[in-house]
Amino acid sequence: MTSSVSSSTTVPAPVGLLLDVDGPVASPVSRTVRPEIIDALIALAGAGWPVIFNTGRSDEFIREEVLKPMLAAGIPAGITFHAICEKGATWFSFTSDGATEVQVDETLALPQEFGDEVRRLVEEQFADHMFFDETKRAMVSIEQRLDVGNEDYLDRQGPFDAAVLEIMQHFDMGVCRLAHHLPDSDDSVDYRVDPTIISTDIESVRVGKDLGAERALRLIDGDIPHSWRTVGDSRTDYAMADYLHEHGYSVAHVDVRPADGVPEKPYPVLTEGELTNDDAGAAFLLRCAETAVSPV
Repeated sequence: MTSSVSSSTTVPAPVGLLLDVDGPVASPVSRTVRPEIIDALIALAGAGWPVIFNTGRSDEFIREEVLKPMLAAGIPAGITFHAICEKGATWFSFTSDGATEVQVDETLALPQEFGDEVRRLVEEQFADHMFFDETKRAMVSIEQRLDVGNEDYLDRQGPFDAAVLEIMQHFDMGVCRLAHHLPDSDDSVDYRVDPTIISTDIESVRVGKDLGAERALRLIDGDIPHSWRTVGDSRTDYAMADYLHEHGYSVAHVDVRPADGVPEKPYPVLTEGELTNDDAGAAFLLRCAETAVSPV
């Protein structure tokens, strides 16, 4: 079911928020978070809403683009935010005192030799359009350069992904990319090449936004809300809401880029009219914050 979120929507508190970062929180163009989103997230956490980031980004990105602006804005004492990074492979929490130690599931990490080969590929053939993300601890990722237009980047993404698949065959790493499957010598597929509008992630097939949702529930200290809102900009982000729905929670998913196609789901899918990306994310979060802090 698809519907628009109207200004009269009442969101009962406390509601859990599970947020993809690129798109609904951080601009896919500037890769930064606008101040009004930072303020809304702090207000929601202060009103008792668990705020958890569930992203393919690295912990370093969250520290630089989310934690630092939140600290500058002022995180109230006693409030804890959680960040699930690299689609569930790493995670940490942060408060007004800063961040906890990053936890890494080493069983999900890709071989270092493979990562070195992808770095070499980028440097030798694709450095004019993309860069190798040195901050990832488990997956291997490349990203569009800020000085490159998105159409130009996407023209080079396909050839890059094809070259990565060849490298993975050389390493006997069974891999899938979208509907294309290349099993290893044991007829297994243990890895995934996941292209997005500004990046390509090479990852274990065991990671995903559903794994992130599972880790998120484990991180909450205290009562877990029955009601949740998940927010994302890609079809894979629906896995957050899928997981929560399958485990008995009341959930609605906010899609900030519905033009990519809204799948049929057993829970509400909400949109922000013509707004997309962090424009839509800001509109949704600001309205939630207004509802959460208003007197009943």
